[in-house]
Amino acid sequence: MPARQTLEVLPRFLRALALAAGVASSIPALAAHAYSQFGDIKYPPGFDHFEWANPKAPKGGAISLVAPTRITNYDKYNPFTLKGTAPPGIGALFDSLLVGTMDEPTTAYGLLAEDVEVPADHTSVTFRLNPKARFSDGKPVLAADVKHTFDTLISDKAAPQFRMMLADVKQAVVLNERTIRFDFARSSAELPLIIGSLSIFSRDWGAGKDFDKVVMDKPIASGPYKIGREDFGREITYQRRDDYWARDLNVQRGLNNFDRITYKIYKDNVAQTEAFKAGEFDYIQVFIAREWARTYIGGKFDTGELIRRELPNGNAGDFQGFLINTRRPQLADPRVREALVLAMDFEWMNRQLFYGAYTRVRGFFSNSDFEAKGMPGPDELAVLEPLRKQLKPEVFTKPVPLPPNTDPPNSLRGNLRLAKQLLADAGWTYRDGALRNAKGQAFTLEFLDSEGGMSRVVTPYAQALTKLGIQTSYRMADFALLQKRLDVFDFDLTSIRTVGSEAPGSELIDRYSSQAAKTEGSGNLAGVSDPAVDALLREAVAVKTRPALVAHLRALDRVLRWGHYFVPHWYQSSFRIAYRAGKFGQPAVMPRYFQPENWVVSTWWALSAGEK
Repeated sequence: MPARQTLEVLPRFLRALALAAGVASSIPALAAHAYSQFGDIKYPPGFDHFEWANPKAPKGGAISLVAPTRITNYDKYNPFTLKGTAPPGIGALFDSLLVGTMDEPTTAYGLLAEDVEVPADHTSVTFRLNPKARFSDGKPVLAADVKHTFDTLISDKAAPQFRMMLADVKQAVVLNERTIRFDFARSSAELPLIIGSLSIFSRDWGAGKDFDKVVMDKPIASGPYKIGREDFGREITYQRRDDYWARDLNVQRGLNNFDRITYKIYKDNVAQTEAFKAGEFDYIQVFIAREWARTYIGGKFDTGELIRRELPNGNAGDFQGFLINTRRPQLADPRVREALVLAMDFEWMNRQLFYGAYTRVRGFFSNSDFEAKGMPGPDELAVLEPLRKQLKPEVFTKPVPLPPNTDPPNSLRGNLRLAKQLLADAGWTYRDGALRNAKGQAFTLEFLDSEGGMSRVVTPYAQALTKLGIQTSYRMADFALLQKRLDVFDFDLTSIRTVGSEAPGSELIDRYSSQAAKTEGSGNLAGVSDPAVDALLREAVAVKTRPALVAHLRALDRVLRWGHYFVPHWYQSSFRIAYRAGKFGQPAVMPRYFQPENWVVSTWWALSAGEK
């Protein structure tokens, strides 16, 4: 089947005949209710609701949550610009052309767009807007607004990741008041999903200002919520819109059930935890194993007033680790970076600090179909062979690198011996009380952190690095300063966590391409700049089948892992959440692919007194 997603095969055949006969104008163009990157659409036209939503969920009530501890305040309402911090949950104000579902990783269904058309050669996508779609000011959502959004996001007034993500879109063409076509620079089965996921805003939002000066203007968008009461910088409430245009649309049925969603902001984890136990908010996701084991227990959990749950899911493993900034002279040599990897004793940390809760991150796509394993298979070799001259011989002759292990018969001491030799090979030797290069310069390393949560991890790791003669320091900065330094790549090592994806695509260009390495504010913090990686990225985002995507991303994972760009951390295969008992209803069906906060906010509902 061609990429255009439609079940009306016979009418499309008739249209082809009409085109051949020169009478196409009498038969309307066909499009579909959904688009899938690989052609597998679960829900048919006219479906009633997503199976993981409860269409009978009552509307009303409120829920309060906590902002991530990295957000200690907010200073703008515009989430699309580089400078400043937008409030948590601001995405609730925006609708997109298409909306994803929590049980299909590469399929999206019409929201603002009532249908979507993609030709067989994947060189464009056309959206026809729902005539019912309205912005919060009552004006209709028109193709001109969609084009304005696109043109704004790819301009230098928006954050640079949008330009990276949309670099292969040549132009947006308004065909009529409610129809817009995006033309691609190359064939791409993924770009329709990327464009379809863009948050659309009105031309009237900040009209007359440069977009990077639209800071305190409240967004004019079409989503289910608007900004309500707030204690600026400390707490914000989103109020459900009674006039939300899509409240009865099938893709929104059973969703957005709370009248009010409040995010509270605290300075640190301790303040968060005590506030939760004191009843200041209703729900929290817990990321620290020690807190889960030692703090989220006791009286209120024993009596059932508070509930703790571990939620299984089918998500790919998160990518987490200390990213190594290869732009720093002392970190440019991959042998040095491999030595840094050898110095971390994860097995000891997992026993002593994490209560055995974690699995080691192995690469860039852990616990997914895209993770490289052992020697490259025939499908990978077909991808890698044309790049042989640009790649290390080890890519073809050795198994993909795995993180070092300290379980017997291995040991940290043995790993440090290997690290010492690698450093010596790279020109770093111990003398005059420090590890020094040929010029006599000491090897120094700064860990940059925003929350202080990594301090107990950095301490034993830094002790091991000290044994190699590396001088370490730990710098804790507030989120705004941290973000500013990361935007200009002013760091040695920093901790990063990226949520795993079931279908990675164009976002990888922002993280690993040579162009992104030179673009301030990009996601390529490690500074990966490798022609072979660039070639693999170009090919990966152009594939049209899932097997091809698997082969290309395994090859990419393998090449990146031979670059030793990060010190691998860990991931957990379930989510830890805690919430107040007796306040909320939950759908009977759990989705397969989800993030807890999004699932809670979008599908739970407030219980009435009679339901508790």
